Amino acid sequence: MGIYRNDRLSVVPIVAACALALLLTPTYACTTIVVGKDATVDGSVLASHSNDGEGSTDPRLVLIPASDWPPNSERPVFFSPESFPRYVGSARASVPVEAYQGGPTSEDFEPICSIPQVPHTFKYFEETYGAANERQLGIAESTCSGVFGAAPKGITYPGYGTGKACLSVDALTQIAMERHSKARDAIREIGSLAVEHGFYGAGLFEGSAESLIVTDAQEAWIFHILPDPTGASAIWAAQKVPDDSFAVVPNVFIIREIDLSDADHQTGNFMFSHSVFAVASDLGWWNIGKPLDFTAIYSDGEYAHKYYSGRRTWGVFSLFAPSLDVPADYEEWRISDPYPFAARPDKKVGVADVAKAMRSFYEGTEYSQAGDTSGLNLAGGPWKSPDHVAGNNSTVLSKDGGNWERTIGLYRSSDTYIVQSRSWLPDATGGVLWYGAYAAPYSSYVPFAVGMSTLPQVTLGHHMSLDKSTLFWANRYLGNYVQLKWTSMMEEVQDFQHQTMNQALKLQAKVDTHSTNSESDRIDMIEAMQLYADFSVQIVSLTWDLCDHLMFKYADGQIHLTQSALGTSTRPRTYDNKGITTRDAALIDQPGYHADWLEAVGYFDGPPAPPSCADMGWRCGHEPEHQVPKSIVRGTKRDSSIHPSNLTNAWQSYTRLKIKAKDAGIASCHSIGDVAAALGGVCGSESILHEEGNIRGTILGGKVS
Repeated sequence: MGIYRNDRLSVVPIVAACALALLLTPTYACTTIVVGKDATVDGSVLASHSNDGEGSTDPRLVLIPASDWPPNSERPVFFSPESFPRYVGSARASVPVEAYQGGPTSEDFEPICSIPQVPHTFKYFEETYGAANERQLGIAESTCSGVFGAAPKGITYPGYGTGKACLSVDALTQIAMERHSKARDAIREIGSLAVEHGFYGAGLFEGSAESLIVTDAQEAWIFHILPDPTGASAIWAAQKVPDDSFAVVPNVFIIREIDLSDADHQTGNFMFSHSVFAVASDLGWWNIGKPLDFTAIYSDGEYAHKYYSGRRTWGVFSLFAPSLDVPADYEEWRISDPYPFAARPDKKVGVADVAKAMRSFYEGTEYSQAGDTSGLNLAGGPWKSPDHVAGNNSTVLSKDGGNWERTIGLYRSSDTYIVQSRSWLPDATGGVLWYGAYAAPYSSYVPFAVGMSTLPQVTLGHHMSLDKSTLFWANRYLGNYVQLKWTSMMEEVQDFQHQTMNQALKLQAKVDTHSTNSESDRIDMIEAMQLYADFSVQIVSLTWDLCDHLMFKYADGQIHLTQSALGTSTRPRTYDNKGITTRDAALIDQPGYHADWLEAVGYFDGPPAPPSCADMGWRCGHEPEHQVPKSIVRGTKRDSSIHPSNLTNAWQSYTRLKIKAKDAGIASCHSIGDVAAALGGVCGSESILHEEGNIRGTILGGKVS
């Protein structure tokens, strides 16, 4: 690609920025997917986001109420810690937001700068980022690498100096939520504000740049932004997603050539800041009159490892458009340009399809990281889990280190959501945020309509305090518990998620009748919104029921047949009047480990079988034809009532019965003791002891008696 030049990375501000990479807050990796209205099953515009932190992000879903502001007011802008608590204070709305009152130190955050306030701001839902507002504007965020970095205004870092940038991506999403109903308008304003007041990322390499999917009920856009070289302004570009297509942003820029002939900010498919071309030209990275590839110029490529971003793009394309057969391999993200900006799906996409994609471990492909399709998968343990926890100073690595495949579904997500905007419904019911508290593979997506005036307390769970009344802790408990037997348990988790999604879609259809059906079929708006709140509380309870069910069913490596779908009891054994079992308890199986895993971890190199007594000259055990005393001493009396030949016959009959039990699968090789020794230590070999006609006793119901 002729326009790409590696020497652009030698610019002094980049070097200074990279030196600070470890001084700013940790950055987080997120996956976002967007689907245009003509590519969905019902005409919705869909956008999804996962907040893939490492146990410190703030997953709470909070409602920021609509507010009216006095003339000439200033809107305070706060530093974005991207950890819990993300904000403490009373300045986010004209009335205090309860979730943000009082933090661990009880100190309110002080703003780092301010911008002019508008007279009225809209109600919206936020987690780390603004997510969906009352006018059906939606946003999904993905941190990216960029060639420039900047620090927050007024904050000093050794070796760098004092930051000059006012706005983080968190603040930009909040401003967009507060002020706009149209994606195009929101992008124009937040881009302009970032150029005027400066933009900083969450980090100075992995998080120096950002990408937002911005949607409304008609359109979907992808917006990229990074600081400019001065650290006091910004560079940004945006491209409209075709209505009949989907796109993926997996922690890397995807906008390529900017079409100047289609860049009218009112009607075109591209928008951008003047700095896009000015900075590239001033630094000698682009020549006037030539195409400008935004990603090749301004991205710093994939971070963490090769395929860190590309594998996720490949994964979503493989799910939504397998007919395209996009490549899994490429040379380098910026140079290779391996995937299209957007593509048409093979079939229309719904909310459940996006949820499935957000949970993907590439199952059924050569890159599968989970379950039986992942092959031997020693890294996943005997139950083939895809979840590989991060290491710290207790993990000893070579200087080159190593990497796992980066999956879309990820255990360390603090939360995930899908924003749905529907043009044919009133905003109050048309806009729905499907919230998954915790990692998508272990969470149910729970719908909340943007017309709700409050959110239930179940959305306020976070890492720092275990609260079983919240969605977050129900899901996190489930996600950690299934590691005990991942493949088997996840089949039930996925069935549960399928059922809860179907229930949620039915609930949504019922609420939609408020706007679409005849007067007699309509339900009151307050009642409709309460249905969503009640459903979320029900999901918390059902998720804990699922946890209890899995504990009971799979305890101690066994599998117990339960008496109901989420049951915690099994049919006990039945017995006769003497207590003898007539029917066993409902124990299905005790499957143990896969043989290939046992071999791989060295099980067969473990302690050997007991030595053969025959090989030891019968210094242990009993010779098959040993001498039986002519009488047996019982207590102090000699008892001759039992003839020696009877004892010999009884002992030989019992040894034959042991062999029969082994061959019938009732007794294992290691449990037949002297019989194995008498056979020369070769368990199961033929012997004169194994004579069908001499077996005494019967085998009933799989038991020796």
